[in-house]
Amino acid sequence: MRRSTQKEQDPDLGILAVQLSARVQREIFTRAADHGFHDVRPRHGAVMAYLDVEGTRPGELARLAGRNKQTMGAILDELERLGYVRRTPDPADRRAKLIVPTERGLRFMEVSDGIVDLIEQNLSDTLSPDGYREFRAALRSGVASLPATGHDTEG
Repeated sequence: MRRSTQKEQDPDLGILAVQLSARVQREIFTRAADHGFHDVRPRHGAVMAYLDVEGTRPGELARLAGRNKQTMGAILDELERLGYVRRTPDPADRRAKLIVPTERGLRFMEVSDGIVDLIEQNLSDTLSPDGYREFRAALRSGVASLPATGHDTEG
């Protein structure tokens, strides 16, 4: 049997993880576009998924998203240009910057959080509530068992 056929019929963990991520992102960004957010892209999720309403330092966003600082800086530049975030001085340390969502950014965060809730509800309906809780717990344990550091996957 060809390797591609075998991987299609019995996908390994890497393939399943990529498929799950791609399908969740496709759902989020397709539905977000229906709400007027045509310009935000999956790579922007590295910021928008972790951004605090009161602002978050760029280094913390990079750490949370598993991106290097250069990649995070490029994503932040894009989001600032698109009007989703702004850079402001951190009141706790004027030398540092905070990334703060704009009104548009806040609206996107609200919409995308709602879309994720719907995706999770659909999965819960498909797997059963207990099955979905077990699925999430298994994913969490699996993710925790692998190293969190390494090369940026979105470079």
